[in-house]
Amino acid sequence: LTPYTALDLAVIAHQQAGLPAGVLNVVTGSGTDVGAPLSAHKDVEKIAFTGSTATGSRIMKTCAADIRNVSLELGGKSPIVVFDDVDVDVAVEWLMFGIFWTNGRTYGA
Repeated sequence: LTPYTALDLAVIAHQQAGLPAGVLNVVTGSGTDVGAPLSAHKDVEKIAFTGSTATGSRIMKTCAADIRNVSLELGGKSPIVVFDDVDVDVAVEWLMFGIFWTNGRTYGA
């Protein structure tokens, strides 16, 4: 569902918020067919990637050759900040919801 969410967000940004064409671009596809060529393309000024450390390393190496901007979120899964006054059971419930709801791996109470 994630690609559809990103595509819907782009439509909303352009049609409802009036974001000019070209400001927000969403490109979907596999790493081999889309990610690698985008990372290597000299006209792409910024790459933001969330995923594995191995892929992030390849992206960083590719972009480093031209000193292009890269933002990487690697190796983690759904971080959460927990303060002293938190209800831990509620925090865990919402964390599990955020991680697993759209993956078909929800748990019963």
